[in-house]
Amino acid sequence: MSVFTRPGRHRVAVLVRHGALPIEFGIVHRLFGQAVDPATGAPLYEVATCALAPGEVATDADFTVTVAHGPEALEEADTVVVPAATEDYDARGRGWISASLADALARIRPRTRTASICTGSFVLADAGLLEGRRATTHWKSARLFRALYPEVTLLPDVLYTDDGDVLTSAGVASGIDLCLHMIRCDHGSAVAGDVARGTVVPPHRDGGQAQFIRHPVPDPPHSPIGAVRAWALRRLDRPLTLRDLAEQASMSVRTLTRRFREETGLSPLRWLTHQRIDHARTLLEETDLPVEQVAAESGFGTAASLRQHMHAHIGVSPSAYRATFRGAERAREDGHRPRSASVPAGTARADHRSRRG
Repeated sequence: MSVFTRPGRHRVAVLVRHGALPIEFGIVHRLFGQAVDPATGAPLYEVATCALAPGEVATDADFTVTVAHGPEALEEADTVVVPAATEDYDARGRGWISASLADALARIRPRTRTASICTGSFVLADAGLLEGRRATTHWKSARLFRALYPEVTLLPDVLYTDDGDVLTSAGVASGIDLCLHMIRCDHGSAVAGDVARGTVVPPHRDGGQAQFIRHPVPDPPHSPIGAVRAWALRRLDRPLTLRDLAEQASMSVRTLTRRFREETGLSPLRWLTHQRIDHARTLLEETDLPVEQVAAESGFGTAASLRQHMHAHIGVSPSAYRATFRGAERAREDGHRPRSASVPAGTARADHRSRRG
């Protein structure tokens, strides 16, 4: 009998293990569960929780959860998400995952989108799914991860990574960013934005944003950096320099740069570039404006500049990006499940069916 009972929906399996963090597997259900087709209101995803065996699973809190499904759910899923568990922190060497966990991961079909939250990345790495790939994990576990998996290109400071059909995120709340990113890749910024509003979280934090910001809360009562960010967002189509931003904030360039890094984890110009790219993506997804006009309205000036920046940040050209989302729209109109519009995979997925760590 099939674990998933809603034909036509994108099937998401969440693999929980003993010592699971409730907030992390709850994130997956909450966000994907809220995504609906804007035209019909029909849910776009079906989410199922599975374990190595059906039954009670202990969490890191003072309660257990009862899981109805075993690893067979992984065979049917279009997306598999592996959240953290307390056992991830006890890794001491290669091959630490159990044979039953390795067997469960071997059920995942080739090219299934697979993602981890926090130290769930240790599981993907030990199964060989991250070999030759870019990945991240919780910043506290980065040193251990790098020692155990030197074949993985670890990016220890980012919120999440997207390497095509394998994605990873940092600690806990970055799982929200990763899920919103996957929803945006599948169905566009409008659907992801609706989910973010329903969850009362920011609609988009770039994956390259720093995990650890020493002073994440603006100084009371109102941050001048917040004011200058709002000012810049209203003027993305204009050429803005570092000096322009500093003058608007009534600060020196040096002070502005320091405050920006404290509050956002990014330099002012890097933050501005990310906002321009986000705006360009929205215009490409939701309008029929020519690429040249999209470039102008997002502040890149020329189509060539827009192409260069989109290639550098998300790995595709503006035309290819738009075609991917328009293709997803056509698939939905035809009643087919859309493919992910994430950045194309670089390295081929490792064949993990014969590996056990």
